Amino acid sequence: MDKNNNKISRVVIAGGGTAGWIAAAALSKKLGELLDITLVESEAIGTVGVGEASIPPMRVFHRLLGIEERAFMRATGATFKLGIAFENWGREGDRYIHAFGRIGQGSWLCEFHHFWLRARALGMDFALGDFCSELQAAEAGKFATAEKSEINYAYHLDAGAYAKFLRNFSQRLGVRRVEGKIIRVGRNADSGFIEALQLDNGRRIEGDLFIDCTGFRGLLIEEALGTGYEDWSHWLLSDSAVPVQTRVTGPAPPYTRATARGAGWQWRIPLQYRVGNGLVYCSDYLSDDEAAAQLLANIEGEVLTEPKVIRFKTGRRRRAWNKNCIALGLASGFVEPLESTSIHLIITGITRLMQLFPFDGIADATVNHYNALTRTELESIRDFIVLHYHLNERESSAFWRRCRDMEIPQSLAQRIRLFRDNAYAYQGDGELFRVDSWVQVMLGQGLKPQGYHPLTRLMPEAQLAQLLGGLKASIARGVAPLPAHQDFVEGYCAAELAEAVPG
Repeated sequence: MDKNNNKISRVVIAGGGTAGWIAAAALSKKLGELLDITLVESEAIGTVGVGEASIPPMRVFHRLLGIEERAFMRATGATFKLGIAFENWGREGDRYIHAFGRIGQGSWLCEFHHFWLRARALGMDFALGDFCSELQAAEAGKFATAEKSEINYAYHLDAGAYAKFLRNFSQRLGVRRVEGKIIRVGRNADSGFIEALQLDNGRRIEGDLFIDCTGFRGLLIEEALGTGYEDWSHWLLSDSAVPVQTRVTGPAPPYTRATARGAGWQWRIPLQYRVGNGLVYCSDYLSDDEAAAQLLANIEGEVLTEPKVIRFKTGRRRRAWNKNCIALGLASGFVEPLESTSIHLIITGITRLMQLFPFDGIADATVNHYNALTRTELESIRDFIVLHYHLNERESSAFWRRCRDMEIPQSLAQRIRLFRDNAYAYQGDGELFRVDSWVQVMLGQGLKPQGYHPLTRLMPEAQLAQLLGGLKASIARGVAPLPAHQDFVEGYCAAELAEAVPG
């Protein structure tokens, strides 16, 4: 059937948490006058709630919804994030920052890093990070923003508090919240479309369109509709995570730390009133008890929560939109949190749905287009994450040797060959990560290009040295007067500490 002509006006969101309330907030703000929106969640069912770092497009989403930055940051204990510091990834002792800002200034024929590579070949002692304001501010522990600021940043935030913030936002706009545990998904006998959710308290919630935000379980998209799952664990070996929260021990740096360990990596995410920590690991190489012990041995500050193991399988639902059900968040798939893309994928998923919303009935062409865009986006993020693991020279660990030696997606293998041969990097249509991101990670992981664009040879050596020296000095002058990140946060958006710290 090319199109189901049933009008769509009743939207039911199954599950709360970050995914559910992002969906509710977006739909109620932008399409609320056209829709009846119900969200079903149970206080008895916990959420994963460890996705506490974001990437810059989140700010665009907040502007779309009219969310005021200071109010959001106060409510979620948020700090600013200029990038991610990767420690011990290429080799033990290595460190680089994947910063959110643009690097230098390129030409229409080639990107800036080609000029930098030319300068390095001529013996000029410039670091690529010298030409990125966000990276220099991160290293200096500085930050400031204003209405017309060009600095590119994201946030560290309390995911549970963010869900509560969006819940209040959504309910003020008319979203109806129903408490209850879903015990059965009712489907139409002919079409297979979902018709209603049966709750444990006897209530029946009917709808025209259903959004599955039930986490890894995928209660609607998988258990009811049998959509299927594409497993990527042969490329992304980690299958477990153990998080803990600790008390703050010092000023919050404006970046996330990702430190490679023997069988995975450890995160450190500084909020205003606590620090989020965790270890992502492969259970083939590390037991749960060993993982918890390793994490606790490598954190600072008083531990506020007990370590709890989370299991996952990297991959994606074969269709994010199946019949009249759209999966968001963990229900749609999972690519581990190395580059903080989880919240972003929820936002792009609901934004895409709003752009294609099937008010007059669900058409195959619409569903197929949504699924194709979702697949392209997720596969490019997958490749970017695999890149970090695959490009390593660590010899002391069987886990890292396996990552280095494994067969990788052909799409990523081609990117690596292009960069190794002539330093060519690109951002494809529908892809999240910009050229600057690919370049920073490829170089940071030790991939050395064998050439660079010949256009750069047209610039005389003295002119190139003057250009780069001037750019470096300009960025240094811009960063120098910025306040310390901690000081700026305290003056701009201080959270209510007494309400926020876990009891």
